[in-house]
Amino acid sequence: MDTTVADSPDPGSGSATDGSVAVLRDGALLRLTLVRPDRRNSLSPPMTEALINALTGAASDDALRVIHLTGSGADFCAGADWVATNSTGQRPRTGDLVRRIPHAAHRVIELLHTIQLPVVCSVRGWAVGLGCNLALAADFTVAATDAVFWEPFLARGFSPDSGATWLLPRLAGVARAKRMLLLGEKVSGASAQDWGLIHQAVEPTAVDSVTEELLGRLADGPTIAIGLTKQGLHYGQHATLPQAMTQELFNLELSCRTADFKEGLAAFTQRRPPGFTGR
Repeated sequence: MDTTVADSPDPGSGSATDGSVAVLRDGALLRLTLVRPDRRNSLSPPMTEALINALTGAASDDALRVIHLTGSGADFCAGADWVATNSTGQRPRTGDLVRRIPHAAHRVIELLHTIQLPVVCSVRGWAVGLGCNLALAADFTVAATDAVFWEPFLARGFSPDSGATWLLPRLAGVARAKRMLLLGEKVSGASAQDWGLIHQAVEPTAVDSVTEELLGRLADGPTIAIGLTKQGLHYGQHATLPQAMTQELFNLELSCRTADFKEGLAAFTQRRPPGFTGR
């Protein structure tokens, strides 16, 4: 059953601080934490820019093997901070959204979706609008069973952005996408797992332990092959079967030239667990 919460998140209340994104390098793991708990981690323009910079840097960092995205405090992310964005009182120039958003919210979603590193997202509390789509764009999202995924665009009088109309139908089907986007239904973490929106829903106290186990598993994997497989999955969503298999061949050619491929064969021959290095 979908969860409905009486108190809607209000990213416009509380402190006027811009917030920040904490970037922590933990060995081969990059931890990105949204830090604006007084506004349910709603993304200010500086926070969005910080996410873009961190993900862009990670894309070319050969030492990284997995990315973790989460929020500080009780909530994951209440979406883009439209109050801060429109607080100047000046009428924006014609075409302002078309010029600006592709290099802001849309760029974050694109980077999460296409980066050739596995991305794990942890969700507690609210995941709203852009925040919901961040969780959907990650490769694996672990959420508390009582977390709330919500796409309130139409309730605010405007149409969806940040990949909502692309991500939702592919993950949950068109009918459920319409329920979330046209009717504004809130979906609990438990239902999000049932719908195929996320990887796993667990009790709130287990979110951290389950996430860390998954991060460790991915960090120990064949990083290049994981990235190529992720790319192949996304390519296949738009390709015919012959086209997808051709792309698989190119990816196979690359992955077979890695040190991890040699280690995988040696481990299989020697009947031992592989020790992948991500190279």
